[in-house]
Amino acid sequence: MPRLESSTSRRYIPVSEPHGEFLKSMPLAMTTNPTPASVKDRLIVALDEPDRDSALRLVERLSGTVGMFKIGSQLFTAEGPELVRQIISSGERVFLDLKFHDIPNTVAGAVESAAKLGVSILNVHTLGGSEMMRAAAHAVGDRGLLWITRPAVLGVTVLTSMDKADLADVGITSDLSAEVVRLAALARDSGLDGIVASPHEIRLIRECITAERFIILTPGIRPAWSDKADQKRIATPAAAIRDGADYLVIGRAITDSPDPRAAAERILEEIG
Repeated sequence: MPRLESSTSRRYIPVSEPHGEFLKSMPLAMTTNPTPASVKDRLIVALDEPDRDSALRLVERLSGTVGMFKIGSQLFTAEGPELVRQIISSGERVFLDLKFHDIPNTVAGAVESAAKLGVSILNVHTLGGSEMMRAAAHAVGDRGLLWITRPAVLGVTVLTSMDKADLADVGITSDLSAEVVRLAALARDSGLDGIVASPHEIRLIRECITAERFIILTPGIRPAWSDKADQKRIATPAAAIRDGADYLVIGRAITDSPDPRAAAERILEEIG
């Protein structure tokens, strides 16, 4: 699997920087997080939990079994950046799933703040436009001031909870798959490291986006033995990997299981 590399090799940590001591414990190299090196690295578990205690219990139970933990809007709003720091300082990796979508300067600031936390992946909405995405990419490139591992910045295309009728409700009348590919190409041309897209569009994106270093992170993954819940465009883990996904985000199939570690191991066997 190809590695993503940054054009900038070093970062300076100002002594007065808040949380500077935390950041000094991080690797002193400015490299973009690579695409997955092992089967375990492909699996991201969604910490869709209401509070710190329940999230940390899951992290403890799954530590060493999965590659990364996703922190989304609910948990981040409840517990804030300190929980992100706590999970990273324990040796785990974090995908910060906040889907930034605002004016370019605001998004650039938010992305830089997320990078300072030490997250491995973060995302923005592609519908924020090319200027906003370029600002996000720039925020973790030449503008940064920290010796940290550069996070991969991905663009969210169309949410997996949406279908053609939902797109029409917000005024997008083009074919859903064509819209996803259009947004993926816009993300690539704007300097992002990859995209977030449903499993239904993975193969088409791989056919249309020929950039060698382009990450596809895929939510909407449901093992055949689990409930599909509120997702509309879903696939099994094995099918998503076969079609070209780099990372899989899986939540309830693991987190609602009586034995989350066993559920994760069962999924790893399926995609291995």
